[in-house]
Amino acid sequence: MQFKSNFWLKISLVNLLLVALLGLLMRYKIGFEFPFLDQKHLHHSHSHFAFSGWVSHTLMVLMISFLEKKVKPIRAGFAKSYNTVLLIHLLCAYGMFASFLFQGYGPISILFSTASILVSFVFAYIFYKDLRQVSKDDLSKNWFKAALFFAVLSSLGTFALAYMMMTKTIHQVDYLLSIYFYLHFQYNGWFFFASMGLFISYLELKKEEYSFYAKMFWLFFIACLPAYFLSTLWLDLPVALYALTAVAAALQAFAWFRFLPLLLQNKKTLLKTSAFLLRFILLFVGFALSLKFLLQLGSIHPQVSQLAFGFRPIVIAYLHLVLLAIISLYLLFHIFVNGFIAYDAKSRAGLAIFTIGVLLNEVILAVQGIASFSYTRIPYVNGLLFGAALLLVTGMGMTALYSLRKGENHP
Repeated sequence: MQFKSNFWLKISLVNLLLVALLGLLMRYKIGFEFPFLDQKHLHHSHSHFAFSGWVSHTLMVLMISFLEKKVKPIRAGFAKSYNTVLLIHLLCAYGMFASFLFQGYGPISILFSTASILVSFVFAYIFYKDLRQVSKDDLSKNWFKAALFFAVLSSLGTFALAYMMMTKTIHQVDYLLSIYFYLHFQYNGWFFFASMGLFISYLELKKEEYSFYAKMFWLFFIACLPAYFLSTLWLDLPVALYALTAVAAALQAFAWFRFLPLLLQNKKTLLKTSAFLLRFILLFVGFALSLKFLLQLGSIHPQVSQLAFGFRPIVIAYLHLVLLAIISLYLLFHIFVNGFIAYDAKSRAGLAIFTIGVLLNEVILAVQGIASFSYTRIPYVNGLLFGAALLLVTGMGMTALYSLRKGENHP
């Protein structure tokens, strides 16, 4: 049995299309009549499937592909064990897709959510064991180990939420703290560290080139734990904890902006060899990630923090900045730049439309968020967001459709 990365990644693109369709339905219900589905149920289905069916599934596949490249010889049963884990994980993701859509939080959706977490534990265990065979000099290794650690850690927030839902003992503060705990260690832990591991592997960065490449990991890892409290600045935190949170935000910003010039200096030639659209996507991801770290640093200021957490459009804009403009676009870049899926004129057109949709979505959400500070209503904003969502569906529909054929093509 072989492990076929391109097969699993084609499923990833179909899953991203489903995520985009759910987002389109949510936007449609806001601006138009559509009584058949509950908006809250749509939201839960959209978010859970985006995390499990799209991002986590794709990261797992790409990390397994990393092992195939780095570990020789491959152990017996390598493909079978990972194929089984991915299949069960996908079944759980589709179960969440359907159960959250029609039931919301209930016994069935909680069952699938719990099963998905348990399967991710199994993946973390198997992958960690295989990762030990990778050379300790490989800079990606620590990033992947940290990603697995944060993936497991984030589950504590989910278990807390499930407990509150099932016992009907929901307290607003505890509920929000659990959600932000899960989101932080998924977005800024599992997603970010796994993506950085993939990026470093793609660029083949080595400690011998710049010693800071190795130091950067530890700065981000140390900062990630207290950075959780950036999501809780709306509470009255003790001064010492507030200071620690500020240091964490500053460390992340320093590490990133120290890394960027080294990257441009050392890998400019490699980046220039990529297709134009892929270079643009990577540039966009880099800009979005830079903006994210600057926003985190700015949120340390109490008044800025109160404004950010006091307006829902700001929170939504930030979440989409991370999940769409940074994580999703980077994963698409990595899939196509490494030739896992054919990169031809038709799939390229779909990818371009999807990228434009992401860009427009972020710009509109940002304008809406800034306008909300002064309680200014942006005319036709719901229609504009619906249009951006339509571009996301159209672009990913084209990309997924034309990727379903066989073959690989290195751009």
